Parts: sequence; structure tokens; C-alpha cells
Amino acid sequence: EAYLALGLAPGFAEEQGIALVRGALALAAETGTTIAGGDVVSAPALTVCFTVVGWAESADELVGRDGARAGDLVGVTGRLGGASAGLAVMEGRVARAVSGDAVLARITDPRPRLAEGRALSRAGVTALIDLSDGIATDAGHIGRSSGVRLAVELGALPLEEGVEQVSGELGVPAWTLAGAGGEDYELCFCVAPERRTRVEDAVGAVSDVGVTWIGEVVAGSPGVSLLDDRGEDVRLEGFEHRW
Repeated sequence: EAYLALGLAPGFAEEQGIALVRGALALAAETGTTIAGGDVVSAPALTVCFTVVGWAESADELVGRDGARAGDLVGVTGRLGGASAGLAVMEGRVARAVSGDAVLARITDPRPRLAEGRALSRAGVTALIDLSDGIATDAGHIGRSSGVRLAVELGALPLEEGVEQVSGELGVPAWTLAGAGGEDYELCFCVAPERRTRVEDAVGAVSDVGVTWIGEVVAGSPGVSLLDDRGEDVRLEGFEHRW
């Protein structure tokens, strides 16, 4: 179930608020979620805050960040960098004609990978996280929670259509957007090598987003290493929550 706190700014028309709620209800229906309450208040800027509560029938269904082991493969679902590239378009740093519509869709209509997450759980992945803050940050969360190091090959990151064009206009490597940009909401996971085919088949059975293998789990100081084509560790920062 979910709870929606909606703060409406001056000039935000009633029909816009209704359209926003209708959109939320449509996604809730699609994902089997009940919007069970919340609040509507006035605010100096538009504020949309969801609190989502879920549960499982058995703890065996849940996959945390803390189960990765040295020797595991590191994989991701879907494609990365689209939301970061789409933000550059929306902010006017890159012309829409350069990017196409795929990157805009990633930031305006993100899709939760719920079916894929359940499939990964059934396939036996050892650790799992959604890429809300960028793989540079979120893969590090797995590494630190599991007491291992994730070695991620930046050149292996799957790119959303249009990301290379946007990165070219911005004058940065495409893996900068794919590695540091957040809000793609794809899934990053670790799994024992012998379960590789099982994972690919499980995800393929529920969606067409696909799986890409981007590295491995190694012994070392807990965290993540982001490796360029020469195997050198690149300093790249995703979003960090500061309290």
C-alpha cells in the first residue's frame, strides 16, 4: 500500500492536481498497489511524496544488500543513463533533437521493475538493489553491506538509446551518465556464476528488458571499483543522501 502527500504550489491548477492523482492511481492499479491515504496541503513549491509499505509471506522471498560473496557475478536489468540524459534535455543543456524520446521517457515515466525483482529472487540472486542513485553509489551500498568489493566495468554498462549522443554534446564519456546518473530504477544484483543462465531465463520469462553482466565480486575493502577500458579505477560519484 502507498500513502501520497501532495503539496500544491500557488498557480498549480486544480485540474493539474487531479491529473497527477489519476496518473498515480493508474500506476497503482498496474502494480497491484492500494493508495490507502495521505494528505493534500498548500506548499511554496510542488511536492509529491509517496510512502510505500510492503510485506512478504516468507522471509525467504526477500533479497537484501548484504548477501554478495566473492566470485559472484554482477548484473543489471535494462539500460542505464537515460534519466540523466533526459534531465539534461529538460534543463536545456542538450537539444531534444539530439537525444530522441527514449531518454525523456526514462525521466518522465519510470517503470518499477517489480516482476523482474521477483524473478531475480526466485532465481537465487545473493544481493539486490534498485539503481535510484546511480550504480556508482548503489553498487557501493551492496559492497559495504556485504563486506566485499564489486568490480564494475564501465564499458560494459548497457546504455539507453540516445545516451551516447547526449554525452557527446555534453563532452563527457557515456559511462558518466550511465554510472553516476540516478533515477533509472533498474536493478543491480549479484549471483553465483553457476546461476547465470537461470537468471537470464527468469528475467526473460517476465519481461523484455534483458540482463547485462557488468563485473564481478572480489575480495578487498568493502565498496565498489569502477574500471575503465584500461582496468584503472575511475572516481565517479552518484547521488549521496546527506542527513
